[in-house]
Amino acid sequence: MKRARVQTLRSLRDEMKAVARGDRPAPPDAAKPSFNSVEAVVRLLTSNNRRLLALIRDRKPQSVAELVEMTGRAQPNLTRTLAKLEAAGFIKMKTVGRRKRPTVAIKRIVVEIDPYSDGDRLRVACVPRQNYCAVVG
Repeated sequence: MKRARVQTLRSLRDEMKAVARGDRPAPPDAAKPSFNSVEAVVRLLTSNNRRLLALIRDRKPQSVAELVEMTGRAQPNLTRTLAKLEAAGFIKMKTVGRRKRPTVAIKRIVVEIDPYSDGDRLRVACVPRQNYCAVVG
């Protein structure tokens, strides 16, 4: 399981400025998704989104159109939700011919909350044999 830290926006901004000035190299995970709080992850993982992730994992839709049929959701609404889940690193959209096929990219998220500070941590377990994993922080 990959361990990552939750990083405040201020800390992220300071880090980015230091990299831009050339004071330090970019961290190896700089291009990967990140969150500024545990609350941001919780807001994204609504019960509807969790059901959607489970549906993608269990039924393995071959296209967004097939997922629209499975869920009964409007295509624009579903596409927006999938984009958010992809940006967070929870799913990966694979191109198959002219279609996009959603696949899960994570197996589990473990949240460790420090009740005395904002030093919360998230651990993300990747789906085996995937070249992609969500990283938080």
